[in-house]
Amino acid sequence: MALFKLGNTHLPHRKKTACVASVRLGKKDIVVNIPMSMHIGAECTPLVKAGDSVYVGTIIGDSNAAVGAPVHSSVSGKVTGIGSILSINGRNVTTVTIESDGLFTKDPSLSPVKAESFADLSRAARNSGLVGLGGAGFPTAVKLDEKKISQIDTLLINAAECEPYITSDTRTIIENSDTLKAAIETFLTLSGVKKCVIGIEKNKPEAIKLLLEKFSGSENVLIKTLPTTYPQGGEKMLIYNCLGRIVPEGGLPADVGVIVLNVTTLTYLQKYLDTGMPLVEKTVTVDGSAVAEAKNITVPIGCRVGDVVSECGCDFENTGKIIMGGPMMGNALYTLDYPVLKNTNAILAFDKKESVKPKATPCIHCGRCVSTCPMGLNPTIYAKAVAKPIGEESYNLLLESKINLCIECGSCSYVCPAKRPLVENNRLAKANCRTYRERMESLKK
Repeated sequence: MALFKLGNTHLPHRKKTACVASVRLGKKDIVVNIPMSMHIGAECTPLVKAGDSVYVGTIIGDSNAAVGAPVHSSVSGKVTGIGSILSINGRNVTTVTIESDGLFTKDPSLSPVKAESFADLSRAARNSGLVGLGGAGFPTAVKLDEKKISQIDTLLINAAECEPYITSDTRTIIENSDTLKAAIETFLTLSGVKKCVIGIEKNKPEAIKLLLEKFSGSENVLIKTLPTTYPQGGEKMLIYNCLGRIVPEGGLPADVGVIVLNVTTLTYLQKYLDTGMPLVEKTVTVDGSAVAEAKNITVPIGCRVGDVVSECGCDFENTGKIIMGGPMMGNALYTLDYPVLKNTNAILAFDKKESVKPKATPCIHCGRCVSTCPMGLNPTIYAKAVAKPIGEESYNLLLESKINLCIECGSCSYVCPAKRPLVENNRLAKANCRTYRERMESLKK
């Protein structure tokens, strides 16, 4: 594997909401449609049925799977049905629909959670329904493995927030710095880990200043300011740029003595310990050329994207595309009824002019995609491989060229002068590999 170049794409920042304080969704009489899968791992089974009354924080779905996270109601009101939704990854996911009574009454059974050991902390992460709030939504409790904590020497907090527009993590730092500090102290005390590093890009001066003040004089917490280059917030990039360690191919951060947690994820864990309230709401950045007033809005999980963007004066008639997430790794939505998920950190609405997809032209073999890839990969090889039938030849070509190292950051597509769909090719290449492996495994049976 080539040595990481680790963040060498320069993107426009567009962080105009960094100084915009978070506000709550004004609309109260909402209907939430809460998916039973908002994370990597097993889908939850609904624990409620139509007609049941629920409160904010009531558990409504769970699973016995090792990799999973329970789901809780984000409003108080009545369950109106169990249905399904086509998720943005193409799978049908079960949903629980709840009509809010507008009161947002908290579940009376909730109370602060006492954690006296790392096992307690891991259990709390699981019970809270917490998942990674800055990326793919990996269940936090799985990361907090008490069997592996002895091999960890560093807690690395991801506060890079490297995609354009998104500032929800920045607002977490500014608005919840005391809770973040308490969260770090809790983690270090219960885990026995001696060192914490907070990785944050230099384009967040207010957050950096606050962090330096909060941890002034601390011997075990280091604020690492990083160049503003993309994809600085990628897990492997962050580990290398903050600690100089390279996660081996197919390995995990724990293999190099590191546990990586998003800054908002860790802050929410402390909030759960303090209040007993599980993960039921999320602060999202709403921005884009079709939005009249960009904001950071705290919304109930499961609420309609349409309700969120309308709060910012979205010009729906002139809207060409709405993206959940950032412009580099986010996903375009097919309906305004799509629900806000646990790991939704932004909703971007772009006007029709900005939404026109550029026409792809033949590859000119300029090599820009290769030079910009943070993992040192060659996307042109994958484009050739997916043009071949799914079989041994294309499968071996993809494995030899390290397709599984692709993090789908979009840097290759961004710099391509021919506007080739390189990220889409890479995703298809991975899918072809899975298809071939499954085909071979079925033949062995």
